[in-house]
Amino acid sequence: MNYKGQIKKVLIVDDEAVVRNGIGRALMSRQIEAVGASTAQEALELLQTQSFDLALLDIRLPDIDGTELLQKIRVKHPQVGVIMITGYPTIDSAVYCTKLGAIDYLVKPFRLDDLDAALRKKVALKPDTSPHRRQTLELEVDDDKTRIIGQSRAMKRIFEKILKVAPTDSTVLITGESGTGKELVAKAIHRHSNRKHKEFVAVDCSALVETLLESELFGHVKGSFTGAHQTKHGLFELANHGTFFFDEIANLSLSIQAKLLRVIQEREFMKVGDQKRIKLDIRIISASNKDLGKCVRQSEFREDLFYRLSVVPIHIPPLRKRKEDIPLLVQHFLEKFSKKLKRAVPEVSPEAMAILQEYAWPGNVRELEHTIERILILEDTDIIRPVDLPAFITQRQGEFQMFSEDLITLRELEKKYIRFVLKRTRGKKTEAADILGINRKTLGLKIKKYGLY
Repeated sequence: MNYKGQIKKVLIVDDEAVVRNGIGRALMSRQIEAVGASTAQEALELLQTQSFDLALLDIRLPDIDGTELLQKIRVKHPQVGVIMITGYPTIDSAVYCTKLGAIDYLVKPFRLDDLDAALRKKVALKPDTSPHRRQTLELEVDDDKTRIIGQSRAMKRIFEKILKVAPTDSTVLITGESGTGKELVAKAIHRHSNRKHKEFVAVDCSALVETLLESELFGHVKGSFTGAHQTKHGLFELANHGTFFFDEIANLSLSIQAKLLRVIQEREFMKVGDQKRIKLDIRIISASNKDLGKCVRQSEFREDLFYRLSVVPIHIPPLRKRKEDIPLLVQHFLEKFSKKLKRAVPEVSPEAMAILQEYAWPGNVRELEHTIERILILEDTDIIRPVDLPAFITQRQGEFQMFSEDLITLRELEKKYIRFVLKRTRGKKTEAADILGINRKTLGLKIKKYGLY
């Protein structure tokens, strides 16, 4: 296949001038305009102002990793094809770059024939220009190759926000139902920030006892209260120079909210029982499955703290409102747990996939993940069919029915459903709370209220 005339302009991103110049000369001899960049930042600025058909990216760049730049290009400039180049090849990095959407992976020094083959591959990939086209997007979260994936417009907007806000130190408020992946978004922001080599410290505000929360956050000095037998470093101190993530921040008491506001304003704090002020340099990200604006109106959350925390709001829609992401997530979890269980990755029949897409997923992505893991453990099959899906999804007879001939009160319906979910999760309260869309503390109160021991 002849690529000449179809590739007109290429961006070469490499910190070595000799590499940029060498590739540039080879491209110009093929009547292709070549533009060089020595850093990822320079490359992104060129992509904003000029039009390119293709980008050649070195994996090792002086400012950020080339795979991170690949992800940014995939989100912000999806029309640009990307070929990765490296002098330090590994099978893992080649596979990873391909998963992220790279057209090819060339090892330096490469022959001109290899470059020609890669260019022909770019031309062979005919883009789908239909208005219904969706591009699968992936964003790295941590060193364990955890990723956020999606293809819906909502997820594309979220990816764009993450990449825009990550390099700043602005506070971010992530909202969404339980199980939508709020902590993953927080980790992705940290991963793509200038603080990525520092600590990411997360605290679940609903899981800590109120009387111990202040000590956990700020630390305490020896003898400051009964039981304080030694000086303790708080979570703020451990997170210094890194990122601090408050999960379910609506559960903080008004007194702790006041102290947190002072920390954000003054960028310093004191340990419990101490008079010494400690300087603090952290980036704060918060998450809530409650409407904090409503909490402010009900005097349950400080208005001044709300505005401090929500400089950049990111809302994650529930899975039922982005059903086009379900097949991607199903495949991702099938591969993840098949590898863990050392078994072949099964296929999903069209009928089973249709049922999975129609189910409301009240526990969102986390419930889907647990469901796929459960299927792989319990069902030894090469093709997952409707009969292999849990009965609460297919609503087969003999299982919980949402309504029946005998009408009951809302209280009794809630009691029955909580009992049903606890039975399905074998009494695992954290998993049950995720499916129900409430936190573990609230579930504990409801179990006590209804006598479901």
